[in-house]
Amino acid sequence: MSAFEVLKIKSFRKYVLGRFFLTFSVQMQNLILSWMIYDITKDPLSLGLIGIAEIIPFVSIVLFAGNMADTFSRKKMVLGSTLLISAASCFLFYLSFNHSLINPSSLLWGYYSVVVIIGLARGFFGPASQAMMPNLVPVEIFTNATTWNTTAFHFAAVLGPAVGGIIYGFWGMTLSMGFILLLQIISFFLFAAITYHQEYSNTSKESTLKRLSGGIKFVFGNQIIIHSISLDLFAVLFGGAVALLPVFAAEIYNCGAQGLGVLRSAPAIGAVLMAIIMMKRPPAKGAGKILLLSVAVFGLCMIVFALSKNFYLSVLVLALSGAVDNISVVIRQTVVQLSTPDDMRGRVSSVNSIFISLSNELGSFESGLAARVFGLVPSVIYGGLITIGVVGFTAKYAPDLRKLDM
Repeated sequence: MSAFEVLKIKSFRKYVLGRFFLTFSVQMQNLILSWMIYDITKDPLSLGLIGIAEIIPFVSIVLFAGNMADTFSRKKMVLGSTLLISAASCFLFYLSFNHSLINPSSLLWGYYSVVVIIGLARGFFGPASQAMMPNLVPVEIFTNATTWNTTAFHFAAVLGPAVGGIIYGFWGMTLSMGFILLLQIISFFLFAAITYHQEYSNTSKESTLKRLSGGIKFVFGNQIIIHSISLDLFAVLFGGAVALLPVFAAEIYNCGAQGLGVLRSAPAIGAVLMAIIMMKRPPAKGAGKILLLSVAVFGLCMIVFALSKNFYLSVLVLALSGAVDNISVVIRQTVVQLSTPDDMRGRVSSVNSIFISLSNELGSFESGLAARVFGLVPSVIYGGLITIGVVGFTAKYAPDLRKLDM
């Protein structure tokens, strides 16, 4: 099978490009927000609070959004949530245009308000967009589609922080926000042009609570699904250090917003390079062992990153962490989507999204809190050690995942 087979499908190309431009814009936005918030507070915990501000609205709505994605048009949900993200960007553009007239405390509340709105939009976008993809491509090339989808995400995550750091560092926040809005408008029109057929759930007469519990029971009843997403949850929850990169940039490397953009882009660069490899050699035989090994290497990368005082070594280690993380993403997403009936994909995707967001956003808070309590470098080292411990525990007590072949 050609590595470019799935790109022959027009609707999938529009879907991937739409996600690329939206992710690009949000990654730019996240970097600028984190830098502005830390510039005001000088407190690593304030960076962790960004994760809390995003995850509370996300978790509050995502299960209901998943149920909605099985009974309502997923395409319309994607379009609506993209518009909501654009509305948040408009508000941020207003703040940037008038920042000299607004006191720092009000600016801080405004920045966190934008994060809350984005969290709410992600609650709708995540389940709907994840549930859309299996209907866009034939099942026999779904792994190829997942690889391209994650490649687009990580490539956007490379360019987003790098371009965001450069534009913000040289031309300021207002021009940055104007560019972000343009990318989000492009994304909206790409999603709108997708031709999409959806199978709606035939259990619409059931109560919402029963339907939601059905999705949760399905996830927890499938041992490979629950073990794979739990591994990711605990590994990234304790092992991630992305939220603390503004502190490393400001206090360890003294590299400014431009250097922060490079640090934030490094994991995605590694992920893109690994995706190119996986297009030719997808993880199939021994996928469970590959998954466990990749997460263990991720934890080791975090330890080396924490100990490194050299900017270029740190960039290299972060790139390696992104490469091995992408392996686990492709395996996990393939297992979850292909093990789920289409009329349950919205609900199952919402449960999966909660696990992902708990690991990322709650992990950001954990990182900020741990950095305040234990110190910046020790907190990242402890997180990496915990990640390796989680892998060992999973390998011993989840033999079905360890023996997984795709």
